[in-house]
Amino acid sequence: MVSHDLSPTLHVSNIVAKAHKRSAAIVPSLVEMLTYLFVPTLHNIRPIVQHDSVVWSPYTVKDIDNIESVQRRFTKRLPGFGALTYAERLRRLDIPSLELRRLRADQFLGDRL
Repeated sequence: MVSHDLSPTLHVSNIVAKAHKRSAAIVPSLVEMLTYLFVPTLHNIRPIVQHDSVVWSPYTVKDIDNIESVQRRFTKRLPGFGALTYAERLRRLDIPSLELRRLRADQFLGDRL
């Protein structure tokens, strides 16, 4: 999706809504599962918010926070993780933030050119 000013905000809002919907459909059936089974489910949601992100990479704090909210909400729903900060949840699950994954992908692409 492209807006008149070529801002990725409309695209970001669209993919975040789609990722939240998929997460909401998956989470209720998995809440009783152990955490180590829950994290691979996150890999079904990440492609939505990361697809071609090197093309439309968000640059505003609002867009970055909006995208990050998908993983933030998903990890918060893990049993025993609700009271932890987002940084602590990522550390315990040993997963990077979506922003860090985008930066690494940009760097990898830049190194290959």
